[in-house]
Amino acid sequence: MSNKNSLALFAARNGIFMALIVLVAFFSLLNKNFLTFGNAENIILQSAELGIVAIPLAFLLISGSVDLSIGAVASAAAVTSGLVMAATQNTLLGIGAGLALGLVAGAINGFLVSYVKLNPIVVTLGFLSIWAGYAQLVTSGRTVQRSSLPEDFRSLGTASIGPVPLQIVLLAIVVVLGWYVLNRTRFGKETLAIGGNEKAAYLMGVSVQLRRFQIFIASGVAASITGMLLTAKVQSASPVIGTGMELAALTVVLLGGIAFEGGIGRISGVVAGLLFFKVLNNGLVFLQASAFLQTILVGATLVIAVALDSTIQEVVKKARRQILQRVTPKSDITTTAR
Repeated sequence: MSNKNSLALFAARNGIFMALIVLVAFFSLLNKNFLTFGNAENIILQSAELGIVAIPLAFLLISGSVDLSIGAVASAAAVTSGLVMAATQNTLLGIGAGLALGLVAGAINGFLVSYVKLNPIVVTLGFLSIWAGYAQLVTSGRTVQRSSLPEDFRSLGTASIGPVPLQIVLLAIVVVLGWYVLNRTRFGKETLAIGGNEKAAYLMGVSVQLRRFQIFIASGVAASITGMLLTAKVQSASPVIGTGMELAALTVVLLGGIAFEGGIGRISGVVAGLLFFKVLNNGLVFLQASAFLQTILVGATLVIAVALDSTIQEVVKKARRQILQRVTPKSDITTTAR
């Protein structure tokens, strides 16, 4: 591979890390209070819930699928757990109900996509609407108020393990677990194989349907955890608490270099994409940008992420073709037309 192509491949794989450094430097120059320990901790804390759903979503994209219902599942789990806790004042029962909803939501998506062979975009978009409607229906569009939630659940919003906030601890666990599973286990290798070439993976003995089904369940459970964490943080369960989460998570994952076509991706890239996204949001707040402008930039970032994904895939494909051309011996046999 030529030096030019090697440089292009390096930039394609690591561009998000360089972009993150540039973005931090940019906001630091504009505001001296941006690059402080307190603000860095705040950015990571703001990243926690989104990161917890982004890691399973990354696995789905790597396997060649996608889940666009995670925001609605988060809302549905939040109000389900909130209503159960309001009725029983039992935190464990409420958390269990929220987790059960996430598991069921993931299992339904996984079954329809993996076994019934329906299009994942159509299925999960449909259930985005279904779960969003469910959250509005069971609450009559009203928020489960702080006073209705048990005190021990509300305390989770500010809980820490030692000096580290609970949300950051959970994010770290999910990131480390995701990295380990993808890079060090058979499950991870099979996930990459399914996304790279589903038919070839099947012929090699990989249980394609089961693996994808399991990842959908993980996505649903992660979304429910996120919904309940947000509920504890804001001290109330809103039926729209997860609105827009699916677009934010998809932006993070694509920024992190996860191929939308599947078969390519790194957890470290997802973490860098997550930090880039949250640094951008945080920097705009420091600049006192309007909420409307922030919404526009989120959409623009998603478009840029998709464009980068397309560019990365082209660079990787070109590099692979050149490698194959170098290792494939030229035939000494010439043929002539008769």
